[in-house]
Amino acid sequence: MVETWRWVLLVFSICIFGWSPSSINAATDPTDVSALKVLYSSLNSPSQLTQWSQNGDDPCGQSWKGVKCSGSRVTEIDLSGLQLSGMLGYQLQTLTALTNLDMSNNNLAGTIPYQLPPNMTRLNLGGNNFNQDIPYSISQITSLTYLNISHNQIQNQLGDIFGKLSSLSVLDLSFNSLSGSLPESFSSLSSMQTMFLQNNQLTGTIDVLANLPLDNLNIENNHFTGWIPEQLKNINLEKDGNMWNSGPAPPPPPGAPPPPAKSNGNHKSGSNNSPSKGDSGEDDKKSGIGGGAIAGIVISLLVVTAIVAFFLIKKRSKKSSSDVEKFESRPFDPLASEVQEMKSVQTPAPLDLKTFDTPAVLNLRPPPVDRNKSFDEDEFAKQPIVVKKTVTAPLNVTSYSIADLQVATGSFSIDNLLGEGSFGRVYRAQFDDGKVLAVKKLDSSVLPSELSEEFTEIVSSISQLHHPNVTELVGYCSEHGQHLLAYEFHKNGSLHDFLHLSDEYNKPLTWNSRVKIALGTARALEYLHEVCSPSIIHKNLKSTNILLDVELNPHLSDSGLASSIPNADQALDHNAGSGYSAPEVAMSGQYTLKSDVYCFGVVMLELLSGRKPFDNLKPRSEQSLVRWATPQLHDIDALSKMVDPELKGLYPVKSLSRFADVIALCVQPEPEFRPPMSEVVQALVRLVQRANMSRRTVGNDQGSSHGGGNADAQDNPS
Repeated sequence: MVETWRWVLLVFSICIFGWSPSSINAATDPTDVSALKVLYSSLNSPSQLTQWSQNGDDPCGQSWKGVKCSGSRVTEIDLSGLQLSGMLGYQLQTLTALTNLDMSNNNLAGTIPYQLPPNMTRLNLGGNNFNQDIPYSISQITSLTYLNISHNQIQNQLGDIFGKLSSLSVLDLSFNSLSGSLPESFSSLSSMQTMFLQNNQLTGTIDVLANLPLDNLNIENNHFTGWIPEQLKNINLEKDGNMWNSGPAPPPPPGAPPPPAKSNGNHKSGSNNSPSKGDSGEDDKKSGIGGGAIAGIVISLLVVTAIVAFFLIKKRSKKSSSDVEKFESRPFDPLASEVQEMKSVQTPAPLDLKTFDTPAVLNLRPPPVDRNKSFDEDEFAKQPIVVKKTVTAPLNVTSYSIADLQVATGSFSIDNLLGEGSFGRVYRAQFDDGKVLAVKKLDSSVLPSELSEEFTEIVSSISQLHHPNVTELVGYCSEHGQHLLAYEFHKNGSLHDFLHLSDEYNKPLTWNSRVKIALGTARALEYLHEVCSPSIIHKNLKSTNILLDVELNPHLSDSGLASSIPNADQALDHNAGSGYSAPEVAMSGQYTLKSDVYCFGVVMLELLSGRKPFDNLKPRSEQSLVRWATPQLHDIDALSKMVDPELKGLYPVKSLSRFADVIALCVQPEPEFRPPMSEVVQALVRLVQRANMSRRTVGNDQGSSHGGGNADAQDNPS
């Protein structure tokens, strides 16, 4: 009888719910399940999420707390106000169906991960303890309409990452420690209605906000200067607590277009070109020039231009091909733009982006008929040297498979996560033969999957760098759109960890060790700048990229990477305001050898003071290390008070003073006055000699010796 009832219930279930594989197996996509398990682990397996236990395998079918689904895909995660701790994990980017992520009002800490769900419309991380900066990957989430990162500890300058977020209507970055001026890409926020920037340390003007369709704007308690744009005076504006200029605002520069009308949004685009002030539509009427008159003038000009261009083309067509080439080699004649436009009509092939690397006149030549083929079939066929560099794998490094690295890193588990840099995450990888490597998994926003050939060229370039103080590249992987680099592993971690993270296993660095680390790092930069040809700009020098081996010898990581990756400068934008960026980089975004020298000076300041380059927990006057320390570098009394307390006074005073002199040279605001790295190396060697640091003392710190018995023995530290 019992068996009969079981069959009845089974048939009833089939009739009601239908027979499908999902009625037997888990209803949730396995990729989403894996991502949520990683998130649960990263949140320290909170008891508040009872259904999220590691044994759970069906978030949609089991109705996990805060999770909403559509079919088998997770579409919403709302875990706000649950007193959660930990971090966000590293696998959120696989939640491709997720549109709403709300982790607000918890106790989450660390950095906001680069790997975020790519198709979100709402992201709320407000009311946590996130620090560092806003990841560049947010610039790729073009569907965002709501972004809230308020009430955190976000510091540094805002990166110029908002250019593609044209759908964003609400942005809340209030109550953080953001510094610097507003990024130019703010002007691309064409849907922005509500913006909260209050209670930060932002500077400069707010002119970039002038033409946004804002209804609400709060910029209170910053360091803004200049004038309030006229367009913002009729909205709900809160602006107190800044340093606004008094008196009338200066007129706009000559030829600048007037602000677009905001009242009804129905004006024709042509009215925006009027030089009149205020509402362009009304001023057109007052001036007596209507839209029809303007249209007539424009049409007349186009007709005249077309006629002139026609006769010019006809005349040029009679010339021989050699005459055409001579014409192309000269500067443009007045109507060359029309000539180029007419010729482009005759060429059915699409525009190749590579032509922008050559002078515009070369575009006048019709491209080959088969231009529609991919660039790797045609462009590289003309340049056999490039083909050889691009497709030939380097012989001096090992090629790993994804499977190899997954096994070695435990499927890139968070337990093996060593850190996260500007270009991606780094994992500890232990192989069956006992070898341990550090594997950097490049973020897809830095190097997209379609750039596999460029990646092979990058690997080939980096594999040629060999110096005792440069981290050695030993392998790579390029499979399934993934790009990974395998470096030698250094057990003692980074200089940043030694200086700024309290660890019972890490003993404070002695003064001799700090000098040795500075000298070894200087030698690494000297090698990149003055030995490599062409010179290599590191672009990302900071204490987290200086790794220490068991004998505290420094090894500079990421060498050659930023100078090889096409999108590196954009990925490094979030470093602005970190305390490392040279003033000229913050202003222009241009990296040079001298900007590396500045960064090295900041690292030396860290070694001297034990302080972070930027620390929002310090009093405001002391938050920027360079700004606070520079005036005191030549005052011996003040200098002695700046020294890292962990040294407990165990340092030679004259050595300290000369160390500070080198710092002062490196962090000068004018790049032309900073010394080349070879001079910095010489100054540090002289410092060691004058301090009478014997070879025995240095050798005990280094664990190895080279050459003679004085500091010159450190010319090639190991």
